[in-house]
Amino acid sequence: MIEMLEKAGHQNIEAYTWSKEEILEKQHLFDGIIIRSRFKIEKDFIDATPNLKFIARVGAGLESIDVAYAESRGIALFSAPEGNRNAVGEHALGMLLSLFNKLNKADREVRRGFWHREENRGIELDGRTVGIIGYGNMGKAFAKKLRGFDVEVLCYDIKADVADENATQVNLEEFQQRVDVVSLHTPWTPQTDKMINSDFINKFKKPFWLINTARGNSIVTADLVHAMIEGKILGAGLDVLEFEKSSFENLFTDENMPAALKELMYFENVILSPHVAGWTVESHQKLARTIVDKIISKFGA
Repeated sequence: MIEMLEKAGHQNIEAYTWSKEEILEKQHLFDGIIIRSRFKIEKDFIDATPNLKFIARVGAGLESIDVAYAESRGIALFSAPEGNRNAVGEHALGMLLSLFNKLNKADREVRRGFWHREENRGIELDGRTVGIIGYGNMGKAFAKKLRGFDVEVLCYDIKADVADENATQVNLEEFQQRVDVVSLHTPWTPQTDKMINSDFINKFKKPFWLINTARGNSIVTADLVHAMIEGKILGAGLDVLEFEKSSFENLFTDENMPAALKELMYFENVILSPHVAGWTVESHQKLARTIVDKIISKFGA
């Protein structure tokens, strides 16, 4: 990213280790800021940076930014969901196939010298109905990956008319009646916060498999554990967890692990990864290219 911006004639200040206070002290030096997730940019920060013309986040979402206030100040906002959507789609599919074929469980057992074939008999994806909640860049990428399977793909989204050739859009009631798999691809909003709870889960007609490569706080972990004990959720692939402090902060920095998370760790039909669904070698470059292209398109080279 730095090389591409310099080539386009922009000067870069590398402030990876600066505190928010240090950045504000030197705010007169920059016209834009490119962030990951280290701290939030809220009204007080924006008020203290009168020269700020743009904020870019090298990722899919802008939840760490006070979007409404920034836009009211005429600040351009850039994110890059196009940059890692393919990676997220592949990761979600990998988690789903691993769950269906008990690959993680089988791998652990073979490494310990156990050759349990019947206990590791898998199930096939063909013939299932896969439901996608949130049909934007990430949801569409996952649906595209499913084209090679004999599956029906349904999507639910608060926006109308988002369906394409890879998924049929339905209302939430029909979604909950028909799906065998639920994959979350929603941003964090007040509407998606703790969305997957006991009340939501109990409205599904059939037990289902759950994949979350979106935001951890969309799922109430205690309710997920309860649903898995009751057999209402058959297995879960979770790249994100409710108890993350921010998008990429270590989950285990606190001494006392929440009881629900500790219990979740014991399920063999749960696959966990450390918020890396969109974190590939290729997406690293695509994210950078996407942000640079948007900055240059808006402000020129």
